[in-house]
Amino acid sequence: MHKSDLLPPFPPWRTKVASRIIEVPLSKRKNAIRRAGFNTFLLKSKDVIIDLLTDSGTNAMYDTQRSAMELGDEAYAGSASADHLRKVIRELYGAKHIVPTHQGRAAEHLVSKILIKKPGQLVLSNMYFTTSRAHVEALGGKWIDVSIKEALDPDSLDPFKGNIDITKLESAVIKLKDKIAFIRIEACLNMAGGQPFSLKNITEVKRISKHHNIPLVIDATRAIENSYFIKTREREKYGSIKQILYKICHGADWIVVSAKKDAIVNIGGFLCTNDSENFEHVKNLLVLYEGFVDYGGLAGRDMEAIATGLLMAVDEHYIEHRVGQAAYFGKLLLDAGIPIVQPIGGHGVYLNAKKFLPHVPQSQYNAQALAASIYEETGIRGMERGLASAGRDAKTGKEHTGGLELVRLTIPRMVYSESHFAHAAEGIKRVFNNRDKIKGLKLVYEPQFLRFFQARFARKF
Repeated sequence: MHKSDLLPPFPPWRTKVASRIIEVPLSKRKNAIRRAGFNTFLLKSKDVIIDLLTDSGTNAMYDTQRSAMELGDEAYAGSASADHLRKVIRELYGAKHIVPTHQGRAAEHLVSKILIKKPGQLVLSNMYFTTSRAHVEALGGKWIDVSIKEALDPDSLDPFKGNIDITKLESAVIKLKDKIAFIRIEACLNMAGGQPFSLKNITEVKRISKHHNIPLVIDATRAIENSYFIKTREREKYGSIKQILYKICHGADWIVVSAKKDAIVNIGGFLCTNDSENFEHVKNLLVLYEGFVDYGGLAGRDMEAIATGLLMAVDEHYIEHRVGQAAYFGKLLLDAGIPIVQPIGGHGVYLNAKKFLPHVPQSQYNAQALAASIYEETGIRGMERGLASAGRDAKTGKEHTGGLELVRLTIPRMVYSESHFAHAAEGIKRVFNNRDKIKGLKLVYEPQFLRFFQARFARKF
């Protein structure tokens, strides 16, 4: 058991600047969630007390990152900051060719545009991520889940629920090889509760990819957190966090990263490839969609912050505290009898809405209803990871039913203390004790793409 499961983890940093939190009364929260259509994404931040919506770009940065930003080279072309960023990424991820992007979604877009060559092509992945799948489906591709069965079981204690099922992957490759655009594996699998893959598993995935000459795309957005789990959970000893990160990424054809997570920044991403031929295509598309190859939609100061943040993020003490905060928060909820995804992941705690609200069926968006009720009662903003996020089949229009129904309580880096999480746990405990009063929702508006961001709901009576 990790020592921070028992005691609050020791923060390896000091707070220099504080941002005031203003209490929001219950009456105001009730009005706010109704105006937002019971969608926590549509709440105003001024109406939120503790914001656990996402860890994407919501981080506090180190003083070294802030000072590095002052050295940013804002040249349009030939930026020294771009060279610095590439140097750090090569050192940590082992990639040959690198371009910056304004965020991870842009890197996903570029990879999909290059590798999905015609409608009907397939992507094999450990579950899915919303934006990754949306880019593939927008180009006429189809997503196939090859994750292990434990990924869909919130109560399974398998330490590597982010693993790809090797038997399932090999079977799909043999049967469908000519239709497969690429294989994808995501670090700290978001939709399963922030669950890691093992180094043994990704090594096998690389072997299959290489043997069958199918491109492998690693979503390494949270690969540093995944490296920590490999170090602490896998039997074999693979070295430091930095060494494990390199082993994860080395040999991949493509690496996509949203720097707004592991790199401890507010904006940015990058795309790496060892495919020299397709890198020319990457540069052409980058200029078309993002900007020149030396900035990719980012300012020089942003690239300096990313480079410095990546080096800070592989520090053993930092990442131990980062994952330890999630473990501490999760244990507070478990001790209160609240159903969560286990083992606790790296970037947050996920409530199991099916067990939390057994009286609300999935067809009534139980995770969405729970996220809205938690905000209303406590002022804490989490987000739904269930039917609303799963969306609809691109061809039939039918909803992707049958999957997990989770509420993600994501931990921004170096923003909240253990006192905040103790307060949050007490609030969620109150919601749990009165869970029978929570009603389901009906969908009243949905946009064409990624509906969970902008959809609106109404309470069922």
